[in-house]
Amino acid sequence: MIIDIFTKKVKYKPPKLKKDDSSALRTKICFKNLTGDIKMVVKLGIAKLGNIVSGLMTDLLLDERADREDFEAKIVSSGTKLTPEDAEPVVKALLSFNPDLVVVVSPNAAVPGPTKARTLLKEAGKKVIVISDNAKLKEKLEEEGGFGYILINADAMIGARREFLDPIEMAIYNAELMKVLAGTGAFRVLQLALDGCLTAIKEGRECELPKVVMTPEKATIDEFCNPYARSKAIAAYEMAAKVADINVKACFMTKEWEKYVPLTTASHEMMRYAAKLVDEAREIEKADDSVRRMPHAKDGKLLCKTALISKPE
Repeated sequence: MIIDIFTKKVKYKPPKLKKDDSSALRTKICFKNLTGDIKMVVKLGIAKLGNIVSGLMTDLLLDERADREDFEAKIVSSGTKLTPEDAEPVVKALLSFNPDLVVVVSPNAAVPGPTKARTLLKEAGKKVIVISDNAKLKEKLEEEGGFGYILINADAMIGARREFLDPIEMAIYNAELMKVLAGTGAFRVLQLALDGCLTAIKEGRECELPKVVMTPEKATIDEFCNPYARSKAIAAYEMAAKVADINVKACFMTKEWEKYVPLTTASHEMMRYAAKLVDEAREIEKADDSVRRMPHAKDGKLLCKTALISKPE
């Protein structure tokens, strides 16, 4: 206990966790006030290898106003690279944070770098959720065992050909893809899955790791009230998923630059129009005053509302 000689208020000094503390929760204890209220802060670690749009938003989707008191997140990134050599220091840094739950987010989680990262984290006894962009990874992850996963095929590969892609084109593409994943409901599914794990850990319950292979139906089913709006969102998701197929063809299967440049250009035009469809869908929901909003309370509780002039409950 500490007495502040300037304010004459009594403060608590939080106790330090023991280095050999092997409790399942590994939480930081925060003393809120003198009434004995204690906040258990769950630690979320995010290993970001390479780039997919889901990785840019994972922590922000869980604390949109930066005022949650029940968890803290740390991101360790390898930048744009995702080799095994890039993965090792990322894992080492995350383990020093001692997280209760780890998310490994990367494109194509089947390649050696992301595979090594999740394997090392699992061997260290951590709960691991893989977020990636290919639904076909489900079989591999099930074979490895012990991992949760959220696979979003609409988080589509970019048209990465030098004759077409420059920094500005890259940034515009990612902005439009982000709008598609947010506006179709895909990010909502991701957010709810991770929130469920954080809540289970905070409450001392068994954390059942999510196993989600995203589809346009799963993304949109609870996000829209108006069927026309939902239909536009389904179309947008399908278009974004198709972009990945076109860019695989452009980047890996087509050798002549005169042929692959139009393909990469076409894929980015598709993403641009998918983002427009999402805008149209949201405008329909706005007109009906039925946009679904689910803010977090400071204690992490999820609130909900649809009518704009109302309080979330």
